[in-house]
Amino acid sequence: MPAVLLAAGMGTRLKPLTDHMPKCLVPIHGRPLLAYWLELCAREHCAPILVNTHYLEDAVIDFVRRSPWKERVLLVHEDRLLGTGGTLLALRGRLESGAFMVAHADNLSFFPMGGFLAAHASRPRECLLTMMLFRTPAPHTCGIVRTDARGVVTDFYEKQARPPGDMANGAVYIMQPEVFPLLEACGKEQPDISLDLIPQCLGRTATFFNADYHRDIGTLESYAMAQRDMLARFTGGKAA
Repeated sequence: MPAVLLAAGMGTRLKPLTDHMPKCLVPIHGRPLLAYWLELCAREHCAPILVNTHYLEDAVIDFVRRSPWKERVLLVHEDRLLGTGGTLLALRGRLESGAFMVAHADNLSFFPMGGFLAAHASRPRECLLTMMLFRTPAPHTCGIVRTDARGVVTDFYEKQARPPGDMANGAVYIMQPEVFPLLEACGKEQPDISLDLIPQCLGRTATFFNADYHRDIGTLESYAMAQRDMLARFTGGKAA
């Protein structure tokens, strides 16, 4: 199964940390964030592993070339940011043969890939994708979902002040090629998965709950929390 790691963003909310370092390479417990994703994808035999680049791309290229996963990774340069949905459209020719995974590489996530794949395989047949969910302590900063009894998304509230709940979109997906016509239908130069694709897929998005660990490394505060969590995780302690 191909995997697309979205890693081209500017990381403006992490400045000054990202003034001279791309967001996907910020260190978490001594390792670049992207390393966690590449290790996961390689371990689960995802192929190819597609990583888009734009901001400070030379650093990303250098990291990948020095990594043990270099033979598995295909770097895809974007002269201008295409939007998360636009990146998928640009890679369409490599993704149309079947299911593929998509992950925002500015998240730190640990989960059983086998369970995720099983959830997608057993999804209701009308569903075009499976969305990873997690419980967030800050619902207003996330896309909050409501699901029916089957676990299919019925409502989606993207970064609203008082969303109804704390079950959030983890921005990790397994998708079917049938999503491409929907992205094209947006008619936007920079279509976005959350803003443009998900609203078209209400009633057609299955879910998988990540009960292990998931955090968006989007702000300096969340970055500090991730450092604390990983210190506890890898030293046998327990994060608060």
